[in-house]
Order: sequence, then structure tokens, then C-alpha cells
Amino acid sequence: MEETTYEVNTEEIRSAEVTPELLHMIPYNTGMEPLLLAEYGRNIQNLVDFCVGIPDREERTRCAYAIADIMTILFPALKKDPNDRKKIWDHINIMSRFELDIDFPVPVIQAEEANPNPEPIPYSNSREIIFRYYGKHIQEMVRTVADMDDSEERFNLIGVIANHMKKLMLAHNKEAVSDRKVLNDLRFISDGKIDLQPGDIYLYDFQEVQQPTKQKQNKKKNKQNF
Repeated sequence: MEETTYEVNTEEIRSAEVTPELLHMIPYNTGMEPLLLAEYGRNIQNLVDFCVGIPDREERTRCAYAIADIMTILFPALKKDPNDRKKIWDHINIMSRFELDIDFPVPVIQAEEANPNPEPIPYSNSREIIFRYYGKHIQEMVRTVADMDDSEERFNLIGVIANHMKKLMLAHNKEAVSDRKVLNDLRFISDGKIDLQPGDIYLYDFQEVQQPTKQKQNKKKNKQNF
């Protein structure tokens, strides 16, 4: 028996005119509603949408069970774990936008469980920050250390915090940096519980590092090349 062959005129295909009417007939995903569970695809979503619209409850229930069977065929791994059966019904209910009114075989997820209201974020009040260039965390650290009992550990922590405050002040306004200013701020933030003079504690002399210019970098590279 001879094998039937078909000739395809590719030139005709290339030269075929794509009319506005033809474009109108082609459905694009961008013009459709977004998929609620993209892993199941558009066809399963369409089946669920159709099922929701069935007026008869008994027929609607049979349709939903048929969709669940199709989903297990498409995803055989869901058959292995009994809990996955509940997952299928949860997903069907989600894809129905929680509008599917049937006798579910298992308790299914509800809208408030799928989309819980998030806990409000406790935003801090910027007015509580005494010195903005130190920030709220430094302020809290100072008050925590201020409430500690006098000890070597407390004194060392005060030194660490004070030196960090000096660095932050240098970045904010290098002209106004002084040990006395830092210690005065420390006293103010701690409500007088940390009362130190410049001679009581040593603070480092931080210096601003100058970034090398491109000209100096190029000279250095030229010397390395010789």
C-alpha cells in the first residue's frame, strides 16, 4: 500500500494575510482572568467555573467529583497520600473562589483561612527618636545598658555604644564631632543614668578615609606595568 504524501505550500502560509477578524478569534491569556492556581492550567479552571454555574445541586456535586478524578489523573502523585485527596478538594474550592455549593467529602479550606488578615505592623513613632542620626536602636541600647547594675561589663558596653555614636555623628556632621558632645548626648538619652566626662572614658579618634582619585589609581597601575 502506497503511503500518501501531502505537499505543503509554505509560501502561501507565509503570505497569508492575518486579518483583524482572525486576530479577534484568537484568545490571549492577557485578555483572560488570571488563573487562581496556575499549575492546573486554564482547562481545569474553566471546568470549575462551569461546575459553579450548574443550577442543580446534585448534578453540580457529580460534576465536582468528576473534576477531582480528572485532577488525580493529571497528577498521579496525588493518589499516593490520603491527605492529598483533601488538597484536591481544597484547590477546587479555591479555584471556585469559594462559591462552589456542594457536599464536599472532606472539610475544605475557607476564604478566611486561605487569605488571613495579616497582623498590623507596629510602626515606630519617629517622634520618639531623640537624635535621628543615632537611630532608634542605639537609643534603646543606651536605655538598656543604663538600667544595668554598675559593673565592668556595663562600662565596656557604654564604651562600645559611645564609640559607635561617635562614628554615626561623624557621618552626620563631622564638624560637630567631639567626645564631650557624644557623652552629653549619652547622658541625655539615658535620663542622666550614664554621666561620664571625657576623662572618664576613652573614645577613638575616627578619621574620614579619603577615596583615591582616578588619576592616582592610574599612576599606580602604570607603575605596576613597568
